[in-house]
Amino acid sequence: MSATPEATSVGVSSTAGPPQGGTAPPGGSAVREATSAGVISARDSILARLRGASVATPQRRLPDVSAWYAAQRREEDASQRVRRLRAALEAVKTEVHDCSAADWAQVLLRIATAKGLRNLLIGTDTPHGAELEALDPPDLKLLRYQEPIEAWRDTLFDSVDAALTLARSAIADIGSLILWPTASEPRLMSLVPSLHFVLLDGDTIHSDFHAAMTAEAWAAGLPTNALLICGPSKTADIQQTLAYGAHGPRELIVLLRHPQGASA
Repeated sequence: MSATPEATSVGVSSTAGPPQGGTAPPGGSAVREATSAGVISARDSILARLRGASVATPQRRLPDVSAWYAAQRREEDASQRVRRLRAALEAVKTEVHDCSAADWAQVLLRIATAKGLRNLLIGTDTPHGAELEALDPPDLKLLRYQEPIEAWRDTLFDSVDAALTLARSAIADIGSLILWPTASEPRLMSLVPSLHFVLLDGDTIHSDFHAAMTAEAWAAGLPTNALLICGPSKTADIQQTLAYGAHGPRELIVLLRHPQGASA
């Protein structure tokens, strides 16, 4: 009676797989290898078809930016651009003073006297700096930016009242002055002193940013810092209390130098 269950148990084990320590049934390994080879072959075939398929690249049409700006640009002359720029600058507490090539330096000196300035930082070997030096103003000391910042950092931050830089151009649409810092007029000249004079030629005012970039070929090269200045430095706290001079000059004064014969 006990032999029958034992025989049945052995029969079930042999059906499920080889006994422990035994060998696979004849032909089992070949079946598995054939199946694996079929899977790999199918995968490779699918990947090969995908790699060989030609994918049509859509032709993306880039927007014609120049045409868009040309269509949006105002029909205006130089005097209208001047008026738009002045209105935008004065709206943010920038002083704008009209002058000419002949008297801009005297205009600057009158403003400096009225504001009680002791000194003025000018660039190294710049034409406008040389014009001021030629006047040899008795009540305003002219300081040239001609030393590394490490040599006179404390003087620059603590003792310089104002600085003068030349604007490369301006943008009427957004009321911005474009400054192009150089070794002669470094970035710190427009950042550190409390008062910043900017000499701007009236015939360099562009209608919009795109016009400025294209007319001046900005794509051909830029300085380390290309500055767009829209007014004196200002900030506000959470209570919306506006404070000037927190991150730069407290006052911005533009000397708008008109071409000879042009009206202000």
